[in-house]
Amino acid sequence: MNSEQTALATLVAKDQIRELALLYSRGVDRKDGALLRSLYTADATDTHGDTFDGPADAYVDFLERSFPYMRYSGHHVCNHLISVDGDHGEGEVYALAWHVIPDGKGGWQEDLMAVRYLDRYRKEDGRWKFAQRVVRYDYKAPRRPLAMPPDAIAAGGDPSFALLGSRLFERGPRA
Repeated sequence: MNSEQTALATLVAKDQIRELALLYSRGVDRKDGALLRSLYTADATDTHGDTFDGPADAYVDFLERSFPYMRYSGHHVCNHLISVDGDHGEGEVYALAWHVIPDGKGGWQEDLMAVRYLDRYRKEDGRWKFAQRVVRYDYKAPRRPLAMPPDAIAAGGDPSFALLGSRLFERGPRA
C-alpha cells in the first residue's frame, strides 16, 4: 500500500471505530443487549469502576438485569481520540453519562457522570470491535432529579426504531 492508501485505510478504520462507540451508547440507551453483544470481540473484557470487572458477555448480562430499573439513560459522546495500527487500535472516548435510577429508598436518583472509556479495539470478522473497555469516572454528581423523565423506554419502544429505516438504527446485532 502506498502512503495515500494507508492514510485512507486509517481514516476509514477511525470512522468505523467512532461508529462502534456511538453504537455502544445506543445499545445501552435503547436497552439493546443483542446489539451490545455484537460490539465486543469473543474474548473482550469490560471494567466499569467498582461496578463490574470481567468478560464483556457477563457485563452485557449485568446491563440487561439493570435495564428494567433505568428510567432514563443517555450517553453523550464528546472527544474521541483513536490510534490505529493494522487490525488493532486504541482510543480514549470522553462522554457524559446521565441516568435516572432507583435511589434504594423508594425514590429516584439522577446520576450524572463525566467518564472516559479507555479502549482497545481489534478487527474481528471484518469489523472493528471492543477488545477491552476500561471506564474512568472523572466526575460523578448523584442527586435528586430536578424533573422526572417519562417512564423508561421499553425494549423496542423507542420511536427511532419506527422512524429511522436504515439497518444502522435497527435493534439487534451488527453482522
